[in-house]
Amino acid sequence: MKAQPIKIAILAMGGEGGGVLADWIVDLGEHNGYHAQTTSVPGVAQRTGATIYYVELLPVEAGETRTPVLALMPLPGDVDVVLASELMEAGRAVQRGLVTPERTTLVSSTHRVYSIAEKAAMGDGRVNDDALIAHAARAAKRYVRFDMAQAAQASGSVISAVLFGALAGTGVLPFSRRQFEMTIERGGVGVKPSLRAFGLAFERSGADATPENASAGAADHPAPAPRDAAVVRLVERVSAELPAEVLPIALEGVRRLIDYQDPAYANLYLDRLAALRNAVPGAEVVLLRESARHLALWMSYEDTIRVADLKTRGARFERVRGEVQAQTDQLLAINEFMHPRIEEICETLPAGLGRWLARPHWAHRFVARCTQSGRVVQTSSLRGYLMLYIVASLRGMRRRTLRYELENARIEAWLAQIVETAKHNPTLATEVAQCQRLVKGYSDTHARGLKNYQTLMAAVCKAGARLAPATLRELRDAALADEHGHKLKAALVRHALA
Repeated sequence: MKAQPIKIAILAMGGEGGGVLADWIVDLGEHNGYHAQTTSVPGVAQRTGATIYYVELLPVEAGETRTPVLALMPLPGDVDVVLASELMEAGRAVQRGLVTPERTTLVSSTHRVYSIAEKAAMGDGRVNDDALIAHAARAAKRYVRFDMAQAAQASGSVISAVLFGALAGTGVLPFSRRQFEMTIERGGVGVKPSLRAFGLAFERSGADATPENASAGAADHPAPAPRDAAVVRLVERVSAELPAEVLPIALEGVRRLIDYQDPAYANLYLDRLAALRNAVPGAEVVLLRESARHLALWMSYEDTIRVADLKTRGARFERVRGEVQAQTDQLLAINEFMHPRIEEICETLPAGLGRWLARPHWAHRFVARCTQSGRVVQTSSLRGYLMLYIVASLRGMRRRTLRYELENARIEAWLAQIVETAKHNPTLATEVAQCQRLVKGYSDTHARGLKNYQTLMAAVCKAGARLAPATLRELRDAALADEHGHKLKAALVRHALA
């Protein structure tokens, strides 16, 4: 029977070395007695632009006089190996029919690079990772997976070298480990880190590797006990005042608000939770948990101070250097596009001054003209860094700003609505608590979300006890599905709440 080609599809995003990986496979085949051909079909619609590379390998037969014709692109149901640089790309390969349970070995990373649609969603637009993995596992003959982005970072290499090692570890190609390694060595570029990444992936993708033992090194580390006396008291208060089911959320809320402001602000968070429990005796755990979650999110609203703080943290500079793989001897320039509106400027000022500037007079018009266009701030420069550092240092006066006054009043009204609703329908009160999801971001995003939230709260007040929890959930989902509020308006009309 005539030999059939080995068919390999590679799905990678821009900058991940998919072309290098395809070239390595071609070089591996050609140096070991195989005809090899690679083609690529670039894509521009997914994140940074996903590309499908396709490789076919066919053994050279003795006495062969003609060069075989190999295919230029993969066909559904006719692929032996699929390599995916990211979990969603594995899902897309399954969706295209490239992965089949009778034939295909699927190798993919489990990390995510979120799509534009996922990022743009007003709610949590992320695709469920567990569902993706389960679907891919059912679709493939064998599914090898682990966090290859983390492996690449740990070895100082790129994900293409990790995928090459994982491909070798599966044993689906008729080549030895040494033949794979010689291919990397012939490339002559970044050989040492590529070999480290290759070796790490090879060990994690062997024939006896399973998803369980492949991730054995990633044991959870217990959180360190706090050393600051004020933080210790907060942790003790959480444990003493809240049910066990609420503890993880409340502790994370305390941590978030200390990072956002200070321990006193986290104490206010616990005061509000305690007041909620006292106002609704015997409150359901789910109501307390969701209220604790969304209260922490609302109290850590994004203002100009928060944005400046996050953009000037050392951890952010380290993360960016890691993402662009900058070497220690390379200079890194980070340019931030910023466009604070006059509303953000007014709300960053002390409440009285902010209200004065928000009125339509000469000062308002002057500042509005100066803020019509955005500007680029280079935070890697001393001037740009100091500019944002000064704004971030205003954190100490945050509770005197106009924005704090506005958000504080909204939070108190929201909590009062939860308490009032819980008296006759705790399930509906839980849905009210979750309406906070609409209030997020800053600038125009915050304004649109706040408008939709206020529309929902008006509907809750109008309907009163006759409003079903499922109806409010439907209205909230409609608001999250459309930032301009068109779907929400249609849903309100349908339920006679407009």
